[in-house]
Amino acid sequence: MISKALLKEISGIVGKENLITDGEQMAEFSADATKIARMPDGVAFPSNNEQISRILGLATENGFPVVPRGAGTGMSGGAVPVQGGVVLAMDRLNRILSIDRENLVAKAEPGVITADLQRAVEAVDLFYPPDPASLKVSTLGGNIAECAGGLRAVKYGVTRDYVLGLTIVLPTGEIIGTGVETRKGVAGYDLVRLIAGSEGTLAVITAMTLRLIPKPETKRTMVAFFENVSMAVQTVSKMTRKRIVPAILEFMDRLCIDCVREEMHLDLPRNSGAMLLIEVDGNPDLVVQQARIIEELCGQCGAMAFQMAADDESAEGLWEARRNVSPSLYKLRPHKINEDIVVPRSRLAELGSFLDAVSRKYGLPVPAFGHAGDGNIHVNVMLDKEDPVQLENGHAIVRSLFEKVIQMGGTITGEHGIGIAKAPYLAMEIPSEGIQLMKRIKKAFDPKGILNPGKIFT
Repeated sequence: MISKALLKEISGIVGKENLITDGEQMAEFSADATKIARMPDGVAFPSNNEQISRILGLATENGFPVVPRGAGTGMSGGAVPVQGGVVLAMDRLNRILSIDRENLVAKAEPGVITADLQRAVEAVDLFYPPDPASLKVSTLGGNIAECAGGLRAVKYGVTRDYVLGLTIVLPTGEIIGTGVETRKGVAGYDLVRLIAGSEGTLAVITAMTLRLIPKPETKRTMVAFFENVSMAVQTVSKMTRKRIVPAILEFMDRLCIDCVREEMHLDLPRNSGAMLLIEVDGNPDLVVQQARIIEELCGQCGAMAFQMAADDESAEGLWEARRNVSPSLYKLRPHKINEDIVVPRSRLAELGSFLDAVSRKYGLPVPAFGHAGDGNIHVNVMLDKEDPVQLENGHAIVRSLFEKVIQMGGTITGEHGIGIAKAPYLAMEIPSEGIQLMKRIKKAFDPKGILNPGKIFT
């Protein structure tokens, strides 16, 4: 519990109107997309490096937690103030500082909405590829903190691949710039890549330099339906052998298809067991050629139906249905445990068979969808958490899933992070020596342990 005297001091730093201590108002900042909630002692809205530095220095001196927060769209509890303290809401640091068309970089503050930056750079024929499903809400700072992936990762990579430099504030109050503004730079340790994906536990990001690329000239969107997962995976493998790397290659299983059937506005085959949503982009001639090859491959692999989007509007309708898969699954059960495992692409069919087996064993629906192009699948255990048997079975499925994924050479999280939701399982993947090294790094950045405590490590 933070004393009234300390809250008054924080109020003096950010301004009285930029500190919330009312319980009802703070409730909005107590949870993220996991729906796990813990109430903070206060929510501060800083506007610059100096204010953040003073708050962090005060926290280190007095030992209270500080939790950086973007839009709260995270799926692992990373922004939940599990030990109370002050939430640093980055809403006021929301400017796109510059777009450099000659050097292909943009500078921005962490509170910028991802889609807003994408629109701004595309207006000048440039492209910022990271494309998380929450892009219309999530912020750049949150994307970097979690190293967000998204739909276009198969071709373009993840958020970390587009971060050249950062301005950060350390938990002890120092303000430093790290990284570069150029395409190359190997001076010292790569602190930028260390911060990206550190889930707000090492430093507070206050500005960033992002790499841009030329905007693709055109794109073509397709959807194909298959009788089962194995046939869809076979199609993905054949694309790889043909050296086709789609910009987006998304997968849905039977349960997901049924949940978004109405939203897709297509005449879907009633007995389809898997769907691939595919987009290719780039040079117009190459795009036409690759789309034709993909259609042929889908036919060879037994596609029940194949459709090419007629225009950008119909293509966006397909992608909107894909982005709505996760919330649509609540048609199956009132609650879910949402995991984002990764396995080698060649073993996706094996994963599908495993999910069918555990679903039958524990009597719970386990729909799966996600990024078939890079093997990052969102596995959703649907349940009623008010039923203790279902809750116990749900957690049993999760542990079995993680054991299977690691045995397959995969990882327990591809883009959601560890946070608090997966902290109990981290030791399944990372050996104790690795975890101890990570803890020493945390200690070097944050000697008093005030920044986003309770995350990643149990």
